[in-house]
Amino acid sequence: MAVTAQSNQQIVSDFEAYMHRKGGGFRAWFVGLSEDAKMSLFRDHGVKEEGDAWIYARAGTPDDAWVIERFFVEVGGTDGGLGGVETTASEVYAYKKAPHTKP
Repeated sequence: MAVTAQSNQQIVSDFEAYMHRKGGGFRAWFVGLSEDAKMSLFRDHGVKEEGDAWIYARAGTPDDAWVIERFFVEVGGTDGGLGGVETTASEVYAYKKAPHTKP
């Protein structure tokens, strides 16, 4: 199934609504960028596909994705990897941190 690009405003709105429903406040969450969000979530961060809270979306461009990540990290206060931005990454993902996730 292909993931279609969404507007920055729609992604931010969707992520905020999801985070609010799943709880914990922004500081309980990690937001990152990837060329393959599912691989990053499940392999790199150890998020459990079933049972953990996670979300991802494709931004229109890598620059759009970076703006969204930066918003959540710098304004919202989530954890995130602003230092390791993949220049071609256009998927934005978020997960609620848990003892088994990295970080």
